[in-house]
Amino acid sequence: MIGKEGRVTGRIGPRLVGEVMIPVRGGAEAFYAHPVDPNEEIGVGEIVVVVEYHAPRTVYVARAII
Repeated sequence: MIGKEGRVTGRIGPRLVGEVMIPVRGGAEAFYAHPVDPNEEIGVGEIVVVVEYHAPRTVYVARAII
């Protein structure tokens, strides 16, 4: 999971549990998402990269540099 890119489908921010869709196993699955930087907000539609993964469905993400 670490290093995979996904698209934000639910706003991620301080004290919020956001959601991202990440391509896995030939499809895309939803994961609960938290920002790596606890003060960062990431809006819907932005591309993020997974920095940390906690099974079964939680990821910590940062904005992808495009």
